[in-house]
Amino acid sequence: MHFRAWQPALVRRPFEGAGRATAFLCAGIAIQFGVLLVLALPWIYFVPTAMWAVTVAVVVPSAAVVLGGPLLTRVQRTRFRDRLGVVVPAPAGLAERPGRQGIRQWLRSSPGRRQLRYHLFVGPLCALGGLLVLVLWAAGAAAASIYVWLWVTPWQWRVEDAGYAVKDAYVTVAGVALLYATAWLANGLARRDARAANALLGPSREEELTRRVADLAESRAGVVDAADAERRRIERDLHDGAQQRLVALAVNLGLAKATLGDLPEDARKVIDEAHREAKEAISELNDLVRGLHPAVLEDRGLDAALSGVAARLPLPVRLSVSLERRPSPTVEAVAYFVVSETLTNVVKHARASRADVTVEQTRGRLSIAITDDGVGGADPSGVSGTGLAGLAQRVASVDGTFSCRSPLGGPTVVTVELPCAP
Repeated sequence: MHFRAWQPALVRRPFEGAGRATAFLCAGIAIQFGVLLVLALPWIYFVPTAMWAVTVAVVVPSAAVVLGGPLLTRVQRTRFRDRLGVVVPAPAGLAERPGRQGIRQWLRSSPGRRQLRYHLFVGPLCALGGLLVLVLWAAGAAAASIYVWLWVTPWQWRVEDAGYAVKDAYVTVAGVALLYATAWLANGLARRDARAANALLGPSREEELTRRVADLAESRAGVVDAADAERRRIERDLHDGAQQRLVALAVNLGLAKATLGDLPEDARKVIDEAHREAKEAISELNDLVRGLHPAVLEDRGLDAALSGVAARLPLPVRLSVSLERRPSPTVEAVAYFVVSETLTNVVKHARASRADVTVEQTRGRLSIAITDDGVGGADPSGVSGTGLAGLAQRVASVDGTFSCRSPLGGPTVVTVELPCAP
């Protein structure tokens, strides 16, 4: 049977990572020894010469710690990654290789001050702990192997002596216990060092949350852009494929109805019905394409696209569009969708006689106001993804704001603000 098969888990567990943890602590000792050597050089060369050298001996080590802080941080991150398998992320917005101005920024920043605390306090303390671990490993190994030392070393008494044998057994047991405790200590020190490094060398909790929010916002923006690009692709495919086939079908049916005059009445009725269905299908497909992403929006912009929407409605719409510059395609598509869907709802539900649409671009925001003189009572908290709730979700996907005031008896005012980069 293999030794590990019957070895108790409680005994085996600390020794599994003890070697790696000890190597990690030894690397920390080497780093701190190098730092100590740099700090000691000014004292070795300048202090015996004159009193002014004391100032140099104080200033130079301090400057070395400050200037070498970013380099020391990179070295420590490498130690954690290579020796312990722990990745300590770098704080956002902090240069890893700062220049002269970067050092000043590093010192003034919260991450820089945290890193300095690690290098001045935590690093040396962990190095001392590593030295203690090495001493305890040596002492435990020596005590556990006391019988071997007695056999190979010429002593005046023999191992077989009963009194000495009992004492040596105690020493051996104590050595094994010390090895076991040292393994736990090495693993514990490595874990504590890693925890301190994540807290001081890495981003703080607030910075990590800020980074996650930024990542989520970027990811959401990517999803929105991808969905908008997919809608444009579907619109092009429908316009160039199915729509053209339906138009050709309607034309052929119209020609057949006009040229084939000797057809039976039943056949003529079938052709008339097919011709009418084809034209209705073309009309519905046109509405669908305009709802996805109209070609005029991409070709001529928001003003022309909204003018087309207003012209197709059965009620008068006063449209005012004032743009300093053309918004991004995503914001433009959201604005078009909001105005188009809101006006469609006005026609279907509001029983209004007129509507007003105002679109203005000021100070990096695209403001949209849609007003009608209908009966009011619109509920923006409907089923998610439909109606006004769906519009609110569409606006929120680009970090916009959506509000709806619709008292009973009207008027209804829908206000939307969309971010529009200057």
